[in-house]
Amino acid sequence: MAFILNDTRSVANHFIAELRDSEIQQDSMRFRRNMERLGEIFAYEISKGFKYVETEFETSLGTSEIEILKEQPVLATILRAGLPLHQGMLNYFDKADSAFISAYRKTTKGHNFIIEIEYISAPSLDDKIVIIADPMIATGESMVLCCKELLQKYKIRELHIVGVIASKVGIEHVKANLPKAKLWIGAIDEELTTKSYIVPGLGDAGDLSYGVKE
Repeated sequence: MAFILNDTRSVANHFIAELRDSEIQQDSMRFRRNMERLGEIFAYEISKGFKYVETEFETSLGTSEIEILKEQPVLATILRAGLPLHQGMLNYFDKADSAFISAYRKTTKGHNFIIEIEYISAPSLDDKIVIIADPMIATGESMVLCCKELLQKYKIRELHIVGVIASKVGIEHVKANLPKAKLWIGAIDEELTTKSYIVPGLGDAGDLSYGVKE
């Protein structure tokens, strides 16, 4: 299953457009906020498929019955680029626990690279709904490696993957390796360069959010 946000006309497309705009990108606070807004939209869309229980509440004038979430998911993200997107989802799933994964590209001979995981900080994910977010899904290798690491360690009941911009190649790689995961993507770009950059993409989401790293 893959849900593509910009397949439908909505204000979400405005936020994606601003994320791509090289002039607006100069304002890192605006960039982070747009990522956060998309996290909120994804949280809302994902929440439609969750289970709810009818609950009675007391108001100042009587009682009201409304269906509320049966359980909160666990929100996971890949550091550091995923933090604003994670915060947006946390704004809506405001009682959710969080998990953080540190992963990076390690360059090898021939200018190729491999993905390495430094550490995972997480509560128990056994029998949990897990939503893992990363703004960019380029080759899909980082996402697949992180998810497989979690699935190996925990018996996750339901896995959702959120990405703002993905390449077609990256999506195919994720689907092939994580067939049971549900994908929630802002937009899919056709081109992936030999250096694994998405075109047109938007650039380095981590640098645009928090400054250029060494």
